[in-house]
Amino acid sequence: MGSSRRSGGSGVGAYLVRRAMPHLPPWLGMAGVGVAGSAGHLVWADSVGAGVGLTLSAVALTGATWWAGRETSQQRRLHSAITVAAASGWFAGAALAGPLAGILPDAFLMGGPVLALSWNVRMALRSSDGPVEGSADKSLLEKVGLAKARIGKTEVEPNRVTANLLLEGGEQSNDDVTRALLRIASALDLPQSAVRYQGDPDSARRGELVIVPKDMLTEPQEWEGPSNVGGSIAEPLVLGRYDDGAPLEILLPGDSSKQRNANHFLIAGGTGSGKGDAALNVQTEILSRRDVIMWLSDPKSFQDFRPLLPAYDWAVEGGSGTEAMVAALQHVIPARTRWLGQHSYRQWAPEAAVRQTAPAHSCRKDGRACGCEGMPYLVAWMEEAANTLRLLGDDAFTGIAQEARSAGCSLFISLQRPSYDQMSTSTRASLPAVIALGCDPRDEAFSLPESVIDSGAHPGAWGNRRPGYCYVVAGGIDPERYASPARTRQFTQAATAVMEMLAQWAVRNGAAADPITTGAAQAIVGRAYTGRQAQETEPTDMQHHQDDEQLPLDGEQLDAEDAAIDPEADLPPAAEGDDAPLFAPPAGRKPSPEEARELFARALEEFEAAGQMVVGPVDFMDWCDRNKLSRPWVSARLKEAAMEGRLQPTSKTGRWRIVPVLASA
Repeated sequence: MGSSRRSGGSGVGAYLVRRAMPHLPPWLGMAGVGVAGSAGHLVWADSVGAGVGLTLSAVALTGATWWAGRETSQQRRLHSAITVAAASGWFAGAALAGPLAGILPDAFLMGGPVLALSWNVRMALRSSDGPVEGSADKSLLEKVGLAKARIGKTEVEPNRVTANLLLEGGEQSNDDVTRALLRIASALDLPQSAVRYQGDPDSARRGELVIVPKDMLTEPQEWEGPSNVGGSIAEPLVLGRYDDGAPLEILLPGDSSKQRNANHFLIAGGTGSGKGDAALNVQTEILSRRDVIMWLSDPKSFQDFRPLLPAYDWAVEGGSGTEAMVAALQHVIPARTRWLGQHSYRQWAPEAAVRQTAPAHSCRKDGRACGCEGMPYLVAWMEEAANTLRLLGDDAFTGIAQEARSAGCSLFISLQRPSYDQMSTSTRASLPAVIALGCDPRDEAFSLPESVIDSGAHPGAWGNRRPGYCYVVAGGIDPERYASPARTRQFTQAATAVMEMLAQWAVRNGAAADPITTGAAQAIVGRAYTGRQAQETEPTDMQHHQDDEQLPLDGEQLDAEDAAIDPEADLPPAAEGDDAPLFAPPAGRKPSPEEARELFARALEEFEAAGQMVVGPVDFMDWCDRNKLSRPWVSARLKEAAMEGRLQPTSKTGRWRIVPVLASA
């Protein structure tokens, strides 16, 4: 027990000694001056020459201290000069008159501790949040033209240094720091993307300087599978990592408790920047969640996404299919918003994706649970959207993006160059979230907000030399991260088998489109909507229909209407008109108006049966040649069909959407 007490006491004593040691130098200096003054009195007592020499020495030492302190702050310079002047003055007096003469002992016993304590206080304040200076920091800031700026509290992490910066009031602002970032990177021998500055929104002269000395993204990280199979789409999607090793995550649905809206994303990057891998990272994360469906438009014929094709609720290759998808979105969004409102959801939540058994989310007026089928989240992805924008007009997605947030829907638009000649300012403003990959330096302003570029983000510095490198700006991400480089995971040939397994998992376990979404889409585009739910039910119905229409005969299948025909009987003789086509006109003769209208109606039915729900005069060129009809005649019939409700005009001049037969009836 006694030994324990002794060891504990020695531990406390050692701790106190360690804490006190940094504060001992001023006190040792005071004691040294006292000893030196007493020793000097034994040598120079009453010596006139020594008095002159000691006085000049005190003045010279004080001046030298003032001169040497020119690199430090004004307060430190003055404090040092006063200390040296007081110590050298007392030493000269003690050496000549004696340490106990006159007021010298009082000055030593009162002034000495005051000066020593003042340095102790200054040392303690250096570890506080206030701005402090160091010669290395001052030298760096001087080199980049920020000599009067002061570096305050500094946080040092394994691969990240964050320092508070206070600029000289009235002379410097945060804009001066952003303009100096490239020079700071040069002074530290780091790449431009390793240094960024986040200004304080409440001050024009305060901010945080972030330095990442080692780029942890140089080694690519291969994709090995989704991060959260079976999780909710409301949970973060992991796409890669930041340059300091932190995970790169995005969120899609909004969260009313955090006042965050749903995110619509623009994915922008030049050829070779890794835009395809970035898209695969996002899509595999989406398709691995249990409460989301996805629509995809890809004019490249699913070149990158073919292994995932079974997992999409609806996929089209562009052209008229994309026109139909956009038209369906424009009608699906208000239908979904109406359903969410009827069930007391201000915006989509994971609870909306399951059957509604809670009275708080009932559409019944009596307050009891309604039991309605849930509504999964919807993601609409427009790959290579430049083609779609040229086809539909640059405002094709503006209304969708503005209204979809409250409908439990996120829109992704992917293209190489989101410039003003391809995308209107209204559409760009409705897509505030962005994944910006390498691009031409002249296109940086099209991809990222100006404030993020000012903070040090420069995707133009990468071009196509660093595939997968990106900046991500989105709700749910700390704004301090906006200017931090990240890198998405790389998809190799080995990932194909994993993606195919993921697609099969989504078919078996993923969400199917809800009745509201399915009904609204089919009411607008009919059979063109090929959701997984429709694919599962339509073949069964068709098979039942075929079973009803066919009867077995000697091991073969025979149509029911032919069951009474004797296969051994001779065919009847040919009658006049048997060789005339049922609908097509006789060769060399222009059809009558009635026949032509019937042909036109049949043509619309054929387009609808093939799933092409958006048509125009160009789609009837071969039909006109076969039936000897002119394009102006077709244009007139299109307008008539629109007046009758069989067609609806689209946002593109000369393009019409076929209204499904059941909807138009």
